[in-house]
Amino acid sequence: AALSARHGGGRSEAGDPPRRVASMIAWLRGRLLDKQPTRLVVDVHGVGYDIAVPVSTFAAVGDLGSEVTLRIHTHVREDALALYGFETAFELRVFERLIGVSGIGPKLALAVLSGIEAPEFVGAVQRGDVARLTRIPGVGKKTAERICLELKEKLPPLEDAGAAAPRVPPADAL
Repeated sequence: AALSARHGGGRSEAGDPPRRVASMIAWLRGRLLDKQPTRLVVDVHGVGYDIAVPVSTFAAVGDLGSEVTLRIHTHVREDALALYGFETAFELRVFERLIGVSGIGPKLALAVLSGIEAPEFVGAVQRGDVARLTRIPGVGKKTAERICLELKEKLPPLEDAGAAAPRVPPADAL
């Protein structure tokens, strides 16, 4: 599963569904150059990738100069190409389900995963816990209800949260 289809952005002016684009970048491993709560810059063989991340990934990566490995969602629009990085495959899958919800783009999906850990989010959606979801900054009652309605049956099982973090093998194992 080297390259999988990912959403390419919003609807066109004609109302056509989003284009599906093969993922250009599925994961990155490199040296951490810059670290901010919502973004990282990772040097991969002399190229610095600016990657938006949830707070959980920010907290999990090491110090500046350390090697990091991130699972990447490449988001392509007509006017931008953005990288969203996650420490685990489980977080990435939850993010990709979130951006499939009507009215939720990558920035809000990232804010959701910064406001609640992915396993807790999945549990809240499965329980229909609108009150918990509305405590996340940027998520109102209608958005929380839409998330519960659209994702109740689509999120990865909670059992995958612990097992979903197989790391990309070290470079010497490839």
